[in-house]
Amino acid sequence: MNKLNEFDKIIKPKFIDRYKEICPEYDKFIESSKAFPKKSIRVNTLKINIEDLKKRIKNWKLTPIPWCKEGFWIEHNEGRKDIGNLIEHSLGYIYVQDASSMIPPIVLDPKPGEKVLDMCAAPGSKTSQIAQYMNNKGVVMANDYKGIRLASLGINLNRCGISNTIVTLYPGHKIKDLEFDKILVDAPCSGTGTINKSFRILKEWNPKGIERLAATQKKLITNAVQLLKPNGTIVYSTCSCEVEENEDNVEWALENLPLKLEKIDLPINKSTPITNNKEIKDKVLRIWPYDNDCEGFFVAKFRKV
Repeated sequence: MNKLNEFDKIIKPKFIDRYKEICPEYDKFIESSKAFPKKSIRVNTLKINIEDLKKRIKNWKLTPIPWCKEGFWIEHNEGRKDIGNLIEHSLGYIYVQDASSMIPPIVLDPKPGEKVLDMCAAPGSKTSQIAQYMNNKGVVMANDYKGIRLASLGINLNRCGISNTIVTLYPGHKIKDLEFDKILVDAPCSGTGTINKSFRILKEWNPKGIERLAATQKKLITNAVQLLKPNGTIVYSTCSCEVEENEDNVEWALENLPLKLEKIDLPINKSTPITNNKEIKDKVLRIWPYDNDCEGFFVAKFRKV
C-alpha cells in the first residue's frame, strides 16, 4: 500500500477533530506527519572531534543544527543512503538521533562529577548525550522498565565509549533511596510528534490511552522529585503533541509538587504552548513537527524548591 494512502486510511475521525482544535496549522501538521523524517546525527566528541568527523565523511553534506553544536542534519551527495551503514556509526563516532531529541540533555545541562538519572533511558540516545557532556566523569544511572529494552541501551552505550553509566531495570516511579543532582524524565508517551517515523502511532491512538499515559507521567515526575537534591533540576520531555501529556502535566506538577518552572531559551523555532497559564506559556518549549522539520517535542525545566 502507498504510504500516503495508508495514512489517510488509518487516521481516525477523533484524531482529526482533536488536532484541528489544538493545532494552529493543522494542514502543516498532517503534511509533516506524512513526510519522510529528515535525518540527523550527533557527533560523539568522546571519540572524535567534529572537524575530524567531517573529514571522514566527505561525501555527506552536514548542516548544523542551531540548538546543538554537536548536531547536524545529514544527507548524501548522491541521494538517500543508510547512515547506519557508515563505519563511523559502528565505531561510535556518531549517533543517529532526531534533532528534537537532542534538546532535553542540552536543557538538563549535566556537568562532570554530577549524579544524574535518566529515568526512561532506552535506547540510549539521550543517556549517551548526557555522558558526553559530562566527559564520562560523575555517574549516570540509565534506567528503563522493560528488560528487552536494555539490550539496545547497553549496546549503544558500549558503542559510544560511555564508561560512567550504570544500567538498571526498574519502573521509574519505584526507584527509591537514591539522590541525584539532575534527573531527565523523558517519559513514555503517545508519540504523536513522531508519526512520520511510524504510522502505527495513528493506529494505536485513542483518548483513553492518552489519559493512562498522563497518569503514568505524573507518577514519574512525582518520584523524580523524591529522588532529587534540593535546588536540583528535573527536565520533563515527551515526543507527544497532546496537551494532557504536556502543558496539563506541568500545571499539575506546579500545583502539587515543590517545583518551580525555569525558562528554556534556545535558538529554535517554537510554537505557543496550549495553556492559559502565562508562566507555563512563557517558559516551556512546545515544538510541532513543522516548526523545525523534525520531531514534535515538548520540554519543561523544573527546579526543586
